[in-house]
Amino acid sequence: MENFGGIDGTLLARIQFAFTVSFHIVFPAFSIGLSAFIATLEVLWLRRGEAHYHLLARFWTKIFAVSFAMGVVSGIVLTYQFGTNWSRFSEVVGNVVGPLIGYEVLTAFFLEASFLGVMLFGWNRVPPWLHTLASIIVAFGTALSGFWILSANSWMQTPAGFAMRDGIAYPVAWSQIIFNPSFPYRFAHMMIATYLTTSLVVLATGARYILAGRFEREARTMVRMGLGMVIVLAPLQVLVGDFHGLNTLKHQPSKIAAVEAHWDGSKPAGLVLFAWPDMQAERNLAEIAIPNAGSLILTHDPQGLFPGLLDFTPENRPPVVPVFFSFRLMVGLGVLMLFIGVIGGVLWLRKRLFITPWFLRPVGRCWPLGFIAIIAGWVVTESGRQPWVAYGILRTADATSPVSGSTVAISLALFVLVYCVVFSIGIVYIHRMLRKGPQPLSPAPEALPNRPLSAAQQDAGDAP
Repeated sequence: MENFGGIDGTLLARIQFAFTVSFHIVFPAFSIGLSAFIATLEVLWLRRGEAHYHLLARFWTKIFAVSFAMGVVSGIVLTYQFGTNWSRFSEVVGNVVGPLIGYEVLTAFFLEASFLGVMLFGWNRVPPWLHTLASIIVAFGTALSGFWILSANSWMQTPAGFAMRDGIAYPVAWSQIIFNPSFPYRFAHMMIATYLTTSLVVLATGARYILAGRFEREARTMVRMGLGMVIVLAPLQVLVGDFHGLNTLKHQPSKIAAVEAHWDGSKPAGLVLFAWPDMQAERNLAEIAIPNAGSLILTHDPQGLFPGLLDFTPENRPPVVPVFFSFRLMVGLGVLMLFIGVIGGVLWLRKRLFITPWFLRPVGRCWPLGFIAIIAGWVVTESGRQPWVAYGILRTADATSPVSGSTVAISLALFVLVYCVVFSIGIVYIHRMLRKGPQPLSPAPEALPNRPLSAAQQDAGDAP
């Protein structure tokens, strides 16, 4: 790929893909978690007959519809780029990656599309149990979509079950391809991240409503459900992250060396809290580190050794600076989520959760934390794999299409313009729906067919 204005054409193609995938990833991540939350609300509504669960489910379904639509639109663009900018990638590993992406369409996307209409438009048109079932199937479909996409991306990180013939990868064992060495850890890590992200959005929304004195019953339900998930998932994510790190050390030691900014593999590694990795001088500037703590975390031995960046030739080292800082951003946000869970849990036990403004105010602003952490983690994953696009098989520089750098630059500029306009409109629309909040149903719920009511509601003769 030719250069443009002194900028490497391959770098431009990478920037374009990174830009589009950064927009795309936040919407499927939110959709996966939100669909599970909606399905849970509907199950609670079906079992308990409490109308506020039904009201919340309808409210969040509208937001899910917008997020799902933006995820679909931005995902289509990514698939086109495989042909426009990365044709050599498609040629070399398309026999493996292509079917995995195809399975996502044939199973997950078709499943979602088949029941999405019932979920969005079936209120009052189908029995409650059928609508709940449709929501559960959509939630399963979104998770299944994540399964196939993570399988394909994990195979690019840790290829398995293939054979190379004339420079082309051919599948040999699909079970090994799908369940490649890093897939279980990366799938678990990503799925927990999606549910954490949605939980923080739900928690923040409920906290804002409580502070504003609006939708009290619905807001308390959102705070309890969102905080409950954070309390469970934040510590679990730390545990899964540790296993994921050990797996990465085994299969991609250069990535871990970049994550830790660890240069000399002949010495135990410190836990570098802050530094400026200098790739030219091959050392860290202004380093602040805890001695031997890096070795303790990664080898569970304070004197343990693992490869450093100097163990790899310069052309085989990933870019250290973005990997190093993105990982610390992700971990820092994870620690903040832990604090939210611990403090919120204590207040909950003391029955002060809904009457503590100093907790609710900052929590009401915490909704972007999960999205930022996901993007930061994606930077670590993708930049840390460099200079390989398929680890050990195909280098990024050899995966591009024979197109001019100017063509990529023009399309990148158009993408930036269109994405900023279209997705800004979508995000503003979601924000307005959140500000408006769950509105009372019209007509009144008692006029709607198949509406399960609790015994107390039936005795009172009304349906909230």
